[in-house]
Amino acid sequence: MLTHLPKSAQLAKSAKSGQTAARPVKLRYILPLALGLLSMMPLRPVLAAEAMMRVLTVTGQGSETIATSLTQVQLGVEVQDETAEKVQQEVARRSAAVVQLLRSRNVIKLQTTGINLNPVYSYENNRQRLTGYAGSNTVSFQVPTEQAGSILDDAVRAGASQINSVSFVAADEAIARAQSEALREATQEAQAQADSVLSVLGLNRQEIVGIQVNNAVAPPPMPYMRAAAMEGAARDAVTPVVGGEQDVQASVTLQIRY
Repeated sequence: MLTHLPKSAQLAKSAKSGQTAARPVKLRYILPLALGLLSMMPLRPVLAAEAMMRVLTVTGQGSETIATSLTQVQLGVEVQDETAEKVQQEVARRSAAVVQLLRSRNVIKLQTTGINLNPVYSYENNRQRLTGYAGSNTVSFQVPTEQAGSILDDAVRAGASQINSVSFVAADEAIARAQSEALREATQEAQAQADSVLSVLGLNRQEIVGIQVNNAVAPPPMPYMRAAAMEGAARDAVTPVVGGEQDVQASVTLQIRY
């Protein structure tokens, strides 16, 4: 028996049946796509961690030995007297004479390194008594080593009473060249270390992902015996001053992916 439905009812039934039929089609495509995206999400940090683990860190050392050519000197004037005014005047007079001499000899990097004026006390029967004052003025400078001995002697004759330190250093230009060479040697050594390790393991060196330069420095100037300089000056002869060599060292750390 056929039943005729109104047109509106037929449209409603048709729409209802269309919605019901469309649901499986949407789920069939959306569900696999969502599962695929979820399965890919945890892989990204794992791959990043694996890439970070495949990095070799090596450190190379470089060293260059250069001859010193300059002598660095620190000398000064020390005076003791009854009054502070007398001490200061005498220190000023003798210091001016020493500085004038050094400037006439064309020393380099001449500068004042200390000015002092202090009371001097004596102690008798647990009592302190002022006996006078002591003052000093010190300067430092650099001079070619072959001229250092005669300058030390002339400075003592001009009024210097202290030779606090004598040391040897290479010229700034020579140190800069040695630093560059030491850095080059350190970098090459780091790369050679990496190649040796990876070769044994059957791996290949790829790009460098990190570089750290651990400075390229020269050690402090080499000291010279103060007593020898003073003794030479006292004998009224040219004080012998002999320079030496200076080591400039560098260190480079590389992070290499393999």
